[in-house]
Amino acid sequence: MENIELINIWKTQNDKIEQTLLINKLLLKQNLTQKAESSLQGLAKLKTVGIVAFVFYLLILGYALFYAILNYSSANNYFIVSLCAIALINLKGFSDYIKHLAWTKNINYDGSVIEIQKHLSKLQLSIIDHGKIMCLQFPFFTTFFLSNKWFPQEVSLGYVIFQIILTGSSIYLSYWLYKNHKVENLNKKWFRNLIAGSGGKSLENAIKYYREIEYFSKEE
Repeated sequence: MENIELINIWKTQNDKIEQTLLINKLLLKQNLTQKAESSLQGLAKLKTVGIVAFVFYLLILGYALFYAILNYSSANNYFIVSLCAIALINLKGFSDYIKHLAWTKNINYDGSVIEIQKHLSKLQLSIIDHGKIMCLQFPFFTTFFLSNKWFPQEVSLGYVIFQIILTGSSIYLSYWLYKNHKVENLNKKWFRNLIAGSGGKSLENAIKYYREIEYFSKEE
């Protein structure tokens, strides 16, 4: 009789422990979900601020180009070509930010974890591609101030060499960064830091939280 009572007590305690563990898992999943949503809300805010910044920047570039074309002379060729390239690249960046914001806002948090993870992976790939394109503008920042009125005929050989090295180095840097903007480098700290400004950090956190949520979902 005593053995039966002990077994019943043990079963009761075991059921309570299992219920407690289940409640703890549910609370942990809820906490992770809230953290993931908070990270994505941070991403949406970053993209919103970025869109506003892009608008002002593109307006400045547009005004400068309009003024240079309106008062055209061959001396402005370097300036016009360089600013056109910078403006086009930033216009692409602007459209990327709008797209990223729309994708972030359209995430269905009530949907399956797998679907949310697919959505986040697509967003991550797009952010990497965005950074890749933005790197292409660097060489043009080394040429916009040049003018055929004084370059290269009115400068020393030393300056010409300096300009070639400056622009050449910038072209190489752009090429190297363009080539290395790929998913395979997400395990490298320098690359994660590089795309952090475009929302890579917030997205990385959200992906990490949803992986943990998936793990607990499988356990259940």
